[in-house]
Amino acid sequence: MICIAIANQKGGVGKTTTAINLATGLAATGLRVLLVDLDPQGNASTGLGVNHADRERSSYDLLVGNCELDEAVVTTRVPKLDLIPATQDLSGAEIELIDYEQRTHRLERVLAEAPVGRWDICLIDCPPSLGLLTVNAMVAAQSLLVPLQCEFFALEGLSQLLQTVERIRSRFNTGLSILGVALTMYDRRNRLTDQVADDVRAVLGDLVFTTVIPRNVRLSEAPSHGVPALIYDFRCSGSEAYMRLARELIARLPRQEVAA
Repeated sequence: MICIAIANQKGGVGKTTTAINLATGLAATGLRVLLVDLDPQGNASTGLGVNHADRERSSYDLLVGNCELDEAVVTTRVPKLDLIPATQDLSGAEIELIDYEQRTHRLERVLAEAPVGRWDICLIDCPPSLGLLTVNAMVAAQSLLVPLQCEFFALEGLSQLLQTVERIRSRFNTGLSILGVALTMYDRRNRLTDQVADDVRAVLGDLVFTTVIPRNVRLSEAPSHGVPALIYDFRCSGSEAYMRLARELIARLPRQEVAA
């Protein structure tokens, strides 16, 4: 199973929207997908229509060892897409995990229990911080996908994130790579958007995905209906962009792993 952490310590960059719709887009191509909601806000779970009452077990229970992987997995209404939901209990997990052995490897151990062949790819929706939950995600993942809002302050946050990735590589996960940077909330009417996009591409080059995610009302409306935008309105510009991003992501994965 290929594990990809979707992370950016800056909030409001479209991280959870990317997690939900990218997972749906990958499932639409035929891949069996597991989405891990590691954000205490639980927005990815809500956006996939999983009510709080249905979250008997969560990613928190897995991290602290209260249950097994299979017990926490919830089937979503999207074919081939399963979810490990999040609850507010996660907000206290970083303090609780301090007393645990190998606290930075808790999620890695949990995902290692996944039955061979059950899922092809795992996406981890990280909280908007660089705390212990995000570190767990980066240790468990082979690759990192960074949603980046096309605004000036996003560039400052990106450098901090890249420094964290280097620390994770040197101390915990030497195989961690950056799969790509996805430009989100792209508004062609705004000159600053183009300037930020050009700056990011100048610095990171081919790491930046060709596909950009536009500002789109349908992407904002879909979570209130408990479905991804790709189901809410498959033909809107946001949905079409996420399908292109899913195909582009698949093309960047090692072919032997995709085939497996």
